[in-house]
Amino acid sequence: MENPASPPSPAAPGSQMVHEALGASPRGLGRLHTDGPEMVLADLVYTAARHLDHLHQQFNDAAGSAASTLTRAISGNAAINSLGVLQNSATQIDILAARRADAVDRLKEVIGAYRQVTASKDTTARQPTSPRAAPAAIPASAVLPPSAVRGHHR
Repeated sequence: MENPASPPSPAAPGSQMVHEALGASPRGLGRLHTDGPEMVLADLVYTAARHLDHLHQQFNDAAGSAASTLTRAISGNAAINSLGVLQNSATQIDILAARRADAVDRLKEVIGAYRQVTASKDTTARQPTSPRAAPAAIPASAVLPPSAVRGHHR
């Protein structure tokens, strides 16, 4: 079971971002709401955080594999292919890095939307339920001397 007080590991940057921004785990946000737009946004935050965590893991795996390949090539423990050492690994890492950056931006947007909706609900809940009447207009005759009011109408 997740402990909402302890932040997730750095290996899960999406979950970590949510915890730092909202003080709860992505899964924990869903438990705070039963329905409505808050629940929908909590689910979107959870999905975006999991997506970022998944892309981060893929990026780390690809980068680790490339580092291992380069280490073997440097030490002379691997044959170097005439087409290149990394071949398409470098492109894959670049694509994953770009996708990861997009996922970070997306998660920031969803966290912002979640904050707006939950803040506006808190503000709405604090507002009085009965509408206030607008103050009555003060007639000019109550403020100005009678000579000024009569002189204006001529």
